[in-house]
Amino acid sequence: MPRVGVIASNLLLAPSASASASAAASAAAVASVAVSTAVAPLYTLASEAAASTISAGDTAWVLTSTALVLLMNIPGLSLFYGGLTRQKNVLSMLAQCFACTAVVTVLWTAVGYSMAFSTVGMEAGVVNPSSFVGGLDKCFLAGVSASSVWGTIPEILFFAFQCTFAIITPALMVGAFAERMKFSAVMLFVALWSLAVYSPVAHAVWGGAGSFFGDMGVLDFAGGIVVHVTAGIGALLACIMVGPRKDAITRPHSLVLTMIGAGMLWVGWFGFNGGSALSASGAAAMALVATQISAATAALVWMALDLMDPAVAKPSALGIATGSIAGLAAITPAAGFVGPLGACVIGAVSAVLCRIFTMELKFKWNYDDALDVFNVHGVGGIVGTLLVSVFAHPMFGGNQVGIDIWAQLLVQSGATVGVGLYTLVVSWVLLKSRSVQLIIGCAAARWPSALRDALLELRAVSAMTGGLRDDAVEALGMDSEHGEEGYHLTPPEPAPRSSTTLPVPPLLVPAPQVVHHTPHALTPSPA
Repeated sequence: MPRVGVIASNLLLAPSASASASAAASAAAVASVAVSTAVAPLYTLASEAAASTISAGDTAWVLTSTALVLLMNIPGLSLFYGGLTRQKNVLSMLAQCFACTAVVTVLWTAVGYSMAFSTVGMEAGVVNPSSFVGGLDKCFLAGVSASSVWGTIPEILFFAFQCTFAIITPALMVGAFAERMKFSAVMLFVALWSLAVYSPVAHAVWGGAGSFFGDMGVLDFAGGIVVHVTAGIGALLACIMVGPRKDAITRPHSLVLTMIGAGMLWVGWFGFNGGSALSASGAAAMALVATQISAATAALVWMALDLMDPAVAKPSALGIATGSIAGLAAITPAAGFVGPLGACVIGAVSAVLCRIFTMELKFKWNYDDALDVFNVHGVGGIVGTLLVSVFAHPMFGGNQVGIDIWAQLLVQSGATVGVGLYTLVVSWVLLKSRSVQLIIGCAAARWPSALRDALLELRAVSAMTGGLRDDAVEALGMDSEHGEEGYHLTPPEPAPRSSTTLPVPPLLVPAPQVVHHTPHALTPSPA
């Protein structure tokens, strides 16, 4: 099925001199672009052809965006999650987010980047193993130097920018099983998941010509599928498998921390979406504007729904913050393809649906998604992934000239379902202690007994860490795993109680001194 896709930001921004001239010019422009881009590839992060020179402006913007995306996790997400937990668990949430940063950075350097963006063996229109996962030729950045080029930026910068995406995706998941999953289990799950889920999905969607979903024409500008669908589905399964908290209905211990973290996430998202254009251009500016509009719209819609809800009936700060995050997650796959109208609608729809999951369905269906990772990021990411099919069309202000809305909706839906199912299966295998043995035992019935016995020694996360949770530690507080506390709050000592009235000692005030002024010095008077 031929696809037409082009980022035509100038068509969105160009003013017209008069109504009739505008109509004629628009029709001519659309026809011209449609003809000239009939075989143009859809937006992709893959470098199809290295530029001969590096753009200083593009490099500066992506450098800034890399710092902004890292800011989203440490300290943005850390504070956002930490404030939502109980006081005895706040430090554990911050530690998990920081440790995720360290673990994933090392893995991304060692093998993750190569699995995601190696193009060895890929061929446009041909489905083979390289369509789903990259090779190992770039392990430890082999062949990547300061002079290597990716588009108009250094490849080492592209590595760093994508590393921040790889970091925050599994870090998002830890909020779903907050306050109960052991630190060791979290770290092992994050490490295995980043290699088994994130890197292959990033390759299949963003790998360029020859990637499975890329060749299908999937639109995912900054990670609606790669980041939010994978993190949301993985988080949902993990929180169900780990089980609910002993006391699942809790109040955030510090909405101040949560609001600060939400603000950092909002600002950092400009780098997340705007930086994904990989250029300092009109496309990046439009992505940034769409991000701002969607977040603002979603925050206002959520606040309005809180006011109309008899159970809340007030503009809650938590609702405003959560609404903004829902809008940010939803616009992520669409930011580079839609205009202001699309951003408004996507933000509004995400606020309504994410709030239904957060306030109603999670209790009706009885799953303890502690900090609403699936309810906000998963649902929001799915909303944006589907709605980009509609609002990327030029008639709604989008820039995908010639897009077939229904055909694109089918492609987006198929990719969402496919990635969701893959994430479910792999996450289940990683968490289930007996699943590895079962799968290997069924698949390797005819393998040599020595090889089969060796493989059966493998254990999943729960077995390797002695279980996913510890009830005693959970009751005491997950901060106890670190031997530290988030706060050292010493209560004031109580006033002494006595049946008799104690005499009040006189105030010991030194007698005032009288100073005599002399022509030669200031001499105090004798006592």
